[in-house]
Amino acid sequence: MKETKAVNQEAVFEKLPVPSALRVMVVPAVVSQLIVLIYNMADTFYVGQTGNPYMVAGTSLILPIFNITLCLAGLAGVGGGALISRLLGENKREEARRVSAFSLYLGICIAAVFSLGTGIFMRPLLEFLGAGENTYGYASQYAFCVIVLGGVPTVLSNVLSNLIRSVGCSREAGAGIMLGGILNIALDPLFMFVLLPDGQEVLGAGIATCLSNCIACLFFLAVLARIGKESGITFSPRAGRPERESIVSVFSVGIPSAVSSFLFDVDYMIIDRLMVSYHDLALAAIGIVLKVERFPLNVGIGICQGMLPLVAYSYGARKKKRMDDTIRLARRTGLIIAGLSILLYELFAGQLIQVFISDAKTVELGTNFLRARVLATPLMFLSFFTVYLFQAFGRGEKSLFLGVARWLAFNIPMLFILNGMFGMYGIVWSQVTADTLTVLLSFYVYRKYKPKL
Repeated sequence: MKETKAVNQEAVFEKLPVPSALRVMVVPAVVSQLIVLIYNMADTFYVGQTGNPYMVAGTSLILPIFNITLCLAGLAGVGGGALISRLLGENKREEARRVSAFSLYLGICIAAVFSLGTGIFMRPLLEFLGAGENTYGYASQYAFCVIVLGGVPTVLSNVLSNLIRSVGCSREAGAGIMLGGILNIALDPLFMFVLLPDGQEVLGAGIATCLSNCIACLFFLAVLARIGKESGITFSPRAGRPERESIVSVFSVGIPSAVSSFLFDVDYMIIDRLMVSYHDLALAAIGIVLKVERFPLNVGIGICQGMLPLVAYSYGARKKKRMDDTIRLARRTGLIIAGLSILLYELFAGQLIQVFISDAKTVELGTNFLRARVLATPLMFLSFFTVYLFQAFGRGEKSLFLGVARWLAFNIPMLFILNGMFGMYGIVWSQVTADTLTVLLSFYVYRKYKPKL
């Protein structure tokens, strides 16, 4: 089994033609990203079937906290995964094992502290997020299950997914994420409407989410045991502590990843807050659009996730041609998908909005919003594609600069500027305007600081 694993790893990173290697790595990552997107909507959808707006509001309040747990997972998983792929390319397998153990325990410790803090400061935290007399009980039930009890397995699952993908096992990494998502979708109605009594639907949704993440975590641990230490990943602390340079590298790439993910969520929250100043229909329309537009974006993220280990390994192994071929093909694939999404959304925007709501005025607003926002899809792909490249190169300071510049220098200020100048349609068009500037900056930084092999 170990010998077969080593052969498969060598085939993906060195022997397979670039298109085949990219397909092996990207397809599972893309599918898992789409499942995650659907799974993130599942709790809200099922809770919405109760017809209780306070239940819906209570679960929605927890989304920012849950997203922070995913940011924490990115800190350990993305930082550790990118470094492991480079170390394998440099044939430093023992150091890769030490980095994997460090990343896993880092993720566990961070998640445990965050979950404990959430449990201790539950009331002030939820009140800060807007929980009131009618929603606090539901929000606290959901947070206890998903964050306090489920925080560690959620973070550990995502860290393990990144690390397993980093050694060429993208299929296994994607399978674990898909397993958690599909289980959540299946268990939600079971716990909400069958096993628990009426009035406990939010608690049922929280239990289902926690349980599905725990099962996904067990699946990843089983994969880790199966692929063996020859893969370059281990949970054993006996692997030893990684070199100081490796620890710095984990944080230098992981922190920018976490910060960028956090600012992405902040941008969405600001859009909602600005739309509130208009009317409820505009808020409902933009809420639907922000969900629908995520499908091509999540496909792009899956392409980047599958590409990163291949680029990092080739960079570590000093195989310039293979690295450049991988970058070009991944970028071209992402842009083609972005172009197709523009075509489909421009033609069928109204029908897509009607899937979520039937109110004619809301559908009209959502159609106009979606047709404007989708034009930014190729720009958004190019923006985070460049960030992923610098993560693969281990240049965390550049990925941090681009991530922070995108959100704090361009996207978020543009929301306020265009809102003040053009109203709610200014909010909608801010994405295209801001990401045009981001792409220009990304091209300049990439051409100037791309590592020379």
